[in-house]
Amino acid sequence: MKYVIMFTSTPELDAAVPPERAQEVYGRVYQWFEEHGPKFADSGAELQPVTTATTVRHGADGPVVVDGPFTEAREAVGGFSIIEVDDLDAALALARTWPMLDLPGTSVEVRPMVTDYSQFE
Repeated sequence: MKYVIMFTSTPELDAAVPPERAQEVYGRVYQWFEEHGPKFADSGAELQPVTTATTVRHGADGPVVVDGPFTEAREAVGGFSIIEVDDLDAALALARTWPMLDLPGTSVEVRPMVTDYSQFE
């Protein structure tokens, strides 16, 4: 089964992490991807900081382009990947090993992908 895993963090808390600690954890992230490589259905993507985001939103006169994500969340998505594992338990087991979870304000969101579009016909 395929799942999207989204890696989130809280920018204010990220900024408070000492550079040496961030570098150490980031080194473990590379090892994590290497170790779990066979479970990934894509190469994933790390996103630029949330300050570089642009959003297209609903507007009364049609779509409107605005700077920033402007979501109501404190967390920002920093990257994502698609994994292929047996079931949700396996996806959660993988997510629990994400090295960045050692830092405050981080999380991994796990969502099953829609693979059968016949339900929308």
